[in-house]
Amino acid sequence: MDALSRAGPRPRRAAAAAAAAAASPLPWGRFAAWIDCVCVVTFDLELGQAMEREAAHYFGYVYFRQVKDSSMRRGYFQKSLVLVSRLPYVNLFQCLLQLIAPEYFDKLEPCLEAVCNEIDQWPPPVPGQTLNLPVMGVVIQVRIPSRVDKPGSSPVKQCNQENLLPAPLVLPSVHELDLFRCFQPVLIHIQMLWELMLLGEPMVVMAPSPTMSSEMVLALTSCLAPLRYCCDFRPYFTIHDSEFKEYTTRTQAPPNILVGVTNPFFIKTLQHWPHILRVGELRMSGDLPKQVKVKKLAKLKTLDTKPGIYTCYKTFLHKDKTLIKRLLKGIQRKRPSEVQSALLRRHLLELTQSFIIPLEHYMASLMPLQRAITPWKNPPQIRPFCQEDFMKSLEHAGPQLTCVLKGDWLGLYRRFFKSPNFDGWFRQRHREMTQKLEALHLEAICEADIVAWMKDKSEVEIVDLVLKLREKLVRARCQHLPVKEETLQRVGLYIDTIIGSLPEDLQTVLHHP
Repeated sequence: MDALSRAGPRPRRAAAAAAAAAASPLPWGRFAAWIDCVCVVTFDLELGQAMEREAAHYFGYVYFRQVKDSSMRRGYFQKSLVLVSRLPYVNLFQCLLQLIAPEYFDKLEPCLEAVCNEIDQWPPPVPGQTLNLPVMGVVIQVRIPSRVDKPGSSPVKQCNQENLLPAPLVLPSVHELDLFRCFQPVLIHIQMLWELMLLGEPMVVMAPSPTMSSEMVLALTSCLAPLRYCCDFRPYFTIHDSEFKEYTTRTQAPPNILVGVTNPFFIKTLQHWPHILRVGELRMSGDLPKQVKVKKLAKLKTLDTKPGIYTCYKTFLHKDKTLIKRLLKGIQRKRPSEVQSALLRRHLLELTQSFIIPLEHYMASLMPLQRAITPWKNPPQIRPFCQEDFMKSLEHAGPQLTCVLKGDWLGLYRRFFKSPNFDGWFRQRHREMTQKLEALHLEAICEADIVAWMKDKSEVEIVDLVLKLREKLVRARCQHLPVKEETLQRVGLYIDTIIGSLPEDLQTVLHHP
């Protein structure tokens, strides 16, 4: 059995950190670009699983082995091999575990050491590159996703195989799950689940196994792409987790988090949560997988509670019956699961884009005009986001232009404004726009006549300019602002030119701050 556990929000700079680690001359630098550590965990009846977690957040990829053993207290040998990484590459690391875990349980530490040495020779996970990763006589071929990838683009294509023997094991994606397989029991409710994820509602997924729990949680968080899911999520949560008391208390509202569990005990302890999805083993009802029903929370009382979505939530948008018909037709025609997944992913992508495009357009309208940016003044401020102004803009530039779904779009936006997902989206867009303003300001400085500006300026004003330009240059490099290297070099030359015009004592101070 393999599962995925996780602590905290998705890492923002995992790829950058990985590249930095790979460039490090320190021992195990390349290994650290992919994996932070490998853990062997023996199950303890009193403690359960227990690990020191740092302030940072990681993904844990788990291969669990349970074998009958009469010498053990419960009659079973139970141990897990865990790969801990900042990278959310679930398909890659689960594939890796399937290769190395059986060998580890047979040959123990020497096998693990050999594998770690092989991983330490891997190239760094640079976004946009297709890589060949050798391990245990197998070459895994993957493409590292990039922010510039088009949503829904085709999977990795095999390349550079003529020199690879045996042929590589090609993973179409390092991180995208088979959405159709994950969502089979809830296909007719995909609209409701999308809304709950969009609004960052507290939700529990109860599943019969850690694998099903983990995959359902990860599938739910991915259904908002390209919008980032900004709430916390735990693909596999247990009673031994440190937040157990916080999540089960009834003295405060549940946090904005998506939790996956398997222990039936949670049915009682999490009854106060507003949305609970209980899924069972997959069963067929004719051609369509048996679909769970929406039920009232009051019916969630016993440990043998039937599968269903237990919630009082009423959707803002009408259900898309066309999608269900297309998926059903695909099942009847025995269409491959990856094709069904692509169809489902495309539908969710278009739905999210229809929702987010009006927000993007309105946000862009808050950007100051380029002609308002002058070299010798601080860049103008981005205008504040006014919710009411945005709502008015929907009359002529709303989601109805790109989406056929009817419903209360205005109500959905108002709820979205209160969610962590809006806060995360707004902060990211505001940060990007601020960086763009900084970049435009640097370009304006490069186009200015600095010598003419300096003619009637005092030494104090000129030194102040030098310090500010230096600060801008450092910030541009540290924050990787969208500025051409040529522009940064010109600003550096301008600084040198200005310093060269000052008295020698000031030049000495400024050259050696």
